[in-house]
Amino acid sequence: MVHFHQHCCVRMGCFIGSCGKSSRGKSLRFSEDLGIDLGTATFLIYSKNRGLILQEPSVIALNRETGEVKAVGEEAYRMIGRTPSKIVAVRPIKDGVIADDEVTEKMIAMFLRKVHAGGIGRMFNFRPQIMVGVPAGVSQVEKRAVLRAVINAGARRAFLIEEPFAAAIGAGLAVGEPIGSMILDIGGGSSDIAVISMYGIVVSESLRVAGNAFDEAIIRYIRRKENLMIGDRTAEEIKVKIGAAMVLNASDVYTAEVRGRDLMSGLPKIIKITTQDIAEALHEPIQQIIEAVKRVLEITPPELVSDVMDRGIVMTGGGSLLRHFADVIKAATHIPVTVADNSSEAVAIGTGLALDMLPQLKDSLISSDQYLRR
Repeated sequence: MVHFHQHCCVRMGCFIGSCGKSSRGKSLRFSEDLGIDLGTATFLIYSKNRGLILQEPSVIALNRETGEVKAVGEEAYRMIGRTPSKIVAVRPIKDGVIADDEVTEKMIAMFLRKVHAGGIGRMFNFRPQIMVGVPAGVSQVEKRAVLRAVINAGARRAFLIEEPFAAAIGAGLAVGEPIGSMILDIGGGSSDIAVISMYGIVVSESLRVAGNAFDEAIIRYIRRKENLMIGDRTAEEIKVKIGAAMVLNASDVYTAEVRGRDLMSGLPKIIKITTQDIAEALHEPIQQIIEAVKRVLEITPPELVSDVMDRGIVMTGGGSLLRHFADVIKAATHIPVTVADNSSEAVAIGTGLALDMLPQLKDSLISSDQYLRR
């Protein structure tokens, strides 16, 4: 548990890594094509007709013995670390891709039921066409796993779109123009960097360093410095409330009381952590992301690099809202960096909007029609 001593940036909310946002609570009364951000931390569903209709943690609670689903989303998230031995709350998405096919299929089906009054499937005549965002560079096996899970969960047809491309569409970038647009999408499990032009990704890199890695870095730092063991949720709360990629001045420093288990005595202990501590803890994963951005810039064609220098880098994803992250990347690359207004929702919005761009995107998408027949 974390107790905070200063009011912190309100717009950060619950964003980096896992978060506890509830669904937007709109049920589907008829078949609507949907876009899904199958995030490691957060699962979002976007209806191209009515906008974002669900945003909940990518967590499902199951009975270990029977496999029965006990809860999904925010309700399951609250169970993490607090369940009896027979119940387990798990994240079936790891690093932005499916780690457990069967459990992920159950989770997708449950979320679709949440947005469709009465359930899904053939008996309900609700077979939406679904576009799913996946990290750039996922393997063939991972692609099939995502498509199969979505089809088995109730979709009549499924498409895959790379997350940085979807994020660029969702952020309103001119993806169809013959000019270079650079996107940096930082989610819970992966950071995707891409340069996009004329409805396609020219160069890209996917890095399995993002919000969850930030949490792990904070846990390691506190264990090493204070001999205190804290959980994932506590690390995330610290990151959201007082975290920053860098400290600008003394007035930029916030303080939090953190409760955990003393590794020496085994007893509960309270310590104080500052923004400076979090900046130090996050230095290594942030540098890894910066180096990946530099690698993408190094292999980008000169004409497109010129466009990026003029237009800047656009950051999306929950991780982009870490305070001063954009400033750190700007200082390292000497390129303007902005954070999209809808950064946490950009991928989901992009997947939904992409459903109206199928003719233009045919060379950039993967369809279940062809892929699952191979």
